[in-house]
Amino acid sequence: MYPDLSYIMNAIFGTAPDNAFAVVKTFGLFLVLAILASAFVLYLELKRKEKEGLLKATKEKFIEGEAASIYDIISNGIFGFILGFKGVYAAQHFADFKIDPASIVFSSLGNWTFGILGFVVFAAIRWYDKHRNKLDKPIEKQVTIHPWERIGDITMIAAISGVIGAKVFAVVEDLDALFKDPLGVLLSGGGVAIYGGLIFGFIFVYMYVKKKGLTPIHIMDAVAPALFVGYAVGRIGCQLAGDGDWGVVNNLPEPGWWIFPDWMWAFDYPRNVLNQGVPIEGCDFHYCRRLAEARFPTPFYETVVSFMLAGILWALRKRIKIAGILFFIYLIFNGMERFMIEKIRVNDKYETLGFNMTQAEMIAVGLILTGIIGVGVLWKRGKKVG
Repeated sequence: MYPDLSYIMNAIFGTAPDNAFAVVKTFGLFLVLAILASAFVLYLELKRKEKEGLLKATKEKFIEGEAASIYDIISNGIFGFILGFKGVYAAQHFADFKIDPASIVFSSLGNWTFGILGFVVFAAIRWYDKHRNKLDKPIEKQVTIHPWERIGDITMIAAISGVIGAKVFAVVEDLDALFKDPLGVLLSGGGVAIYGGLIFGFIFVYMYVKKKGLTPIHIMDAVAPALFVGYAVGRIGCQLAGDGDWGVVNNLPEPGWWIFPDWMWAFDYPRNVLNQGVPIEGCDFHYCRRLAEARFPTPFYETVVSFMLAGILWALRKRIKIAGILFFIYLIFNGMERFMIEKIRVNDKYETLGFNMTQAEMIAVGLILTGIIGVGVLWKRGKKVG
């Protein structure tokens, strides 16, 4: 496995692992790539929908030459504080930071002196930048913003709210740990639930596009293929890092028709980022453990299926004329994929209406039902209009 970039570099170039590149964790790297991949697919769809007249550019007012507001100064100062507080501390404790960045980033550890200094410097820079461009009489101007030009805002809102949502759902899933160590659980870098990220991301992005005068239902259709592409890329990171999203133990013999590599059937995740399992003989790196029993490589399965489903949605996007149906088809596909993969994944189960189900299975069922109802309602409404 490749828990961080130093192990990837070792596999490609033969350089020693656990070097300075170890600060870049594989899962985090692919999370960024997933966001960029989703943003690119969404960009293509927003351009197409604007060209077809389904989405329109909007005008926004801004004031040129006004003085810096208190919000501008404080927000820039907060950024400087975080940079000084965490950045300097990370540099001072780089040996620990490169092994487990999350333990420093998502904690109360930091350098207060440089944090305060960073706040003052960045706040002053913001004030000066605004002051030197200040006009005696500020001018109000209008600028035209195309839907695809909002990709940066949409991506940032989805990323931040998604991370918060994923953390919230993970915490709710393990309330015992929260009650035992509230601060430790909330500030830890571990524990995320993908559906929490999806739900929070949807809510906040919906609010944003509505506020900006865009038609949410067309944005929902545009984002459907992008979500599957991003999920597929993200799961590549899970598989390469061995982050614990593997399946249950697979002791089943390979079927006679199996023509794929052995690891696609059962995998023991050597050098996984969690350092779980038994020691690997002859290994003296930081990550030197593999699982005692091989598991279903579920992240790999999800990667393949997600790319396939993204391809199906991409092929359907121009053929379906009723707005919103593509997004609800996405919900059905998403729910079905996750419900099936949960059967061979490691997750806690809950007693619900006489059924033993994981949190993800419950949400998956809800997505499937929502998708079916949504498609039915929109199809019926579309036929009446037609």
